[in-house]
Amino acid sequence: MALNTQNVNLKISAGDPRQFPGDPVAQVAFSGRSNVGKSSLINSLLGRKSLARVSSAPGKTITINFYDVDKKLYLVDLPGYGFAKRTLEDKAKWSALTDGYFTQNKNIDRLALILQLVDSRIGPTKDDEMMLDYMRQCELPYVVVATKTDKLNATEKKKNLAAIAEHPLIKGVPVIPFSALKGEGKEELWKVIFRYTGL
Repeated sequence: MALNTQNVNLKISAGDPRQFPGDPVAQVAFSGRSNVGKSSLINSLLGRKSLARVSSAPGKTITINFYDVDKKLYLVDLPGYGFAKRTLEDKAKWSALTDGYFTQNKNIDRLALILQLVDSRIGPTKDDEMMLDYMRQCELPYVVVATKTDKLNATEKKKNLAAIAEHPLIKGVPVIPFSALKGEGKEELWKVIFRYTGL
C-alpha cells in the first residue's frame, strides 16, 4: 500500500486519554527523553521542517501528539521524560498521560511499533532503562533509534553503537543509527515502519 507522506496533519494534541483518536489505523509511537530528538526525527521522516515543533524548553510539552499520515497511519509523539527541572506535579501528569496511552487507549491493539530513541552520545539513561524494561515486561514491539550520530566521529560512533546494541535491555533488538542533519537512517526507519504496520 502506497503512503503519501505529503498528506499529513496534526490530528490532535491530547492532554487526556479520552481525547485519543479512535480511527482504526496503525499507530507507531515515538518514545524518548526530553531533547533526544523526537520532533526532529518526525519532521525528517515526513520531509517537513516544523510539523512537529521542537520545544525551546525541553520537557515543556505534556501532550501526546497524533500525526495523521495519509489517513492510514498515526505517528504518535509521546511526551519526553527525564527532564530534571520538571515539577513533581508535571512529572505526575506525564506519568499518568503516558501510562494512559498504553492502558486506556481504545486502539492499543493498533499499536504496531514503538521507536525508542536513545542519544547515541551517552547511551541509555536510567529513564530510558525504565521505559525499555516496561516495554519488555508488557511485550510491546520496539526498535531502538540511536539519535544524533552526526555529533560523533567514526570511531566514537562504532564504539557507542556497539555498546548500545549490547545493553541487556536492547540485546537482540534492532538498533538504527539516525541523524536528522544528514538523513542517516531515514530510509531504514521507513522500511521498519512498513514491515511492522503491514502498509
